[in-house]
Amino acid sequence: MTHGSITSLAGLGRPGWDDDPQLPAWESRAPLTGTVHADACVIGLGGSGLAAAEDLAARGLAVVGIDAHRIAGGAAGRNGGFLSCGGAMGLASFEAGSTVPLESREQLYLATRAELERLLDRLGPSVVRRTGSLSLAGLPGAPMYDGHARDAAVYLDHLRAERDALASIGIAVQDYEGELGQGYFNPDTASVNPVRRAFQVAAALPRSVRLYEHSPVTDVRAGAVTTRDGVVRAPVIVVAVDGRLDVLLPQLAELVRTVRLQMLTTAPIAVGRLSCGVSYRDDFEWAQQDPAGRLLIGGGRDRFAAAEESLDDQPTEQVQRWIERAASRVAGQPVQITHRWAASVGYTADRRALCIEVDDGVVACGGYSGSGNLVGPVAARAAVALAVDGTVPAGYLRSTFD
Repeated sequence: MTHGSITSLAGLGRPGWDDDPQLPAWESRAPLTGTVHADACVIGLGGSGLAAAEDLAARGLAVVGIDAHRIAGGAAGRNGGFLSCGGAMGLASFEAGSTVPLESREQLYLATRAELERLLDRLGPSVVRRTGSLSLAGLPGAPMYDGHARDAAVYLDHLRAERDALASIGIAVQDYEGELGQGYFNPDTASVNPVRRAFQVAAALPRSVRLYEHSPVTDVRAGAVTTRDGVVRAPVIVVAVDGRLDVLLPQLAELVRTVRLQMLTTAPIAVGRLSCGVSYRDDFEWAQQDPAGRLLIGGGRDRFAAAEESLDDQPTEQVQRWIERAASRVAGQPVQITHRWAASVGYTADRRALCIEVDDGVVACGGYSGSGNLVGPVAARAAVALAVDGTVPAGYLRSTFD
């Protein structure tokens, strides 16, 4: 590996999810060319964009959906595969200056749990594995850096506060202390291959939804979306983009910023090492073991925070080395790396996702702060309601520039 971006390694840039033997075949959609007309246009075909397209079609609207890459080609297919209720805010806030009230956080938790139930009903337990998850303080094994023990104590205090908040709304959380670390188990969480989820949701959309891949957007304004080779004319436009939302819509640059998150996949490790998804250090590391026995793990952003505030979505040596070390500790054995990748995601200051009108008939949702697998669809459905019905989003979403 070379310093900075890694330039030579087998599997570089290809998410481990793409090599899941259970991944269904996907017939690529053609890029958009020329001018097309629709009742509504959705920009971004990840989890949030597909949810928006689904809701728009359910209202009887003709929909065009476009993506700069393939379906789930961005963060939607490059994340950790956690279906975590509540999103990045959690119930107990530790963000400086956060003003999101507890009632709103509880409402978001319930809304995301309903979204999880919707996915389970539609895709079934073979795709959405309701395994629960462990939230743990420090990584297992020897300290990885100076101050590790001090930080782990702080993280444990955070976990206890979150555990108590979850218990207060009836979630059957359980304390955990074992080989993997110390924290709590939440039975509400599920695991998924995010690419498989997106492919199956997209395949189930009605014929009134036309999808175009590899169609990067160059301009968005009231009534029209311009791509590299075409134009969509529609009175309703939902921008369902997370990473680089601040680039696509510069008027949102004060509300959301783009951050790089990195992951890797290992060859199969000991069977059953992780029975569920596991997160560490206030969610700065996350890992799950898939049915094939592979470990998919990401993290390290906080250790190289300045460098990871970047529009570059290629993996870097320093972060990948950190994740390698974390992987061997989580696996409890030496690991062989098979895939390395990164993704651009949107972060907000208070971890509250955006659902905001940016022009007449144009509503943007994004800024999921690294936890968009359930929050994204919730925000997207709210964006549809705002754009079509004028329904003001719930307080757990930011809907104003103030």
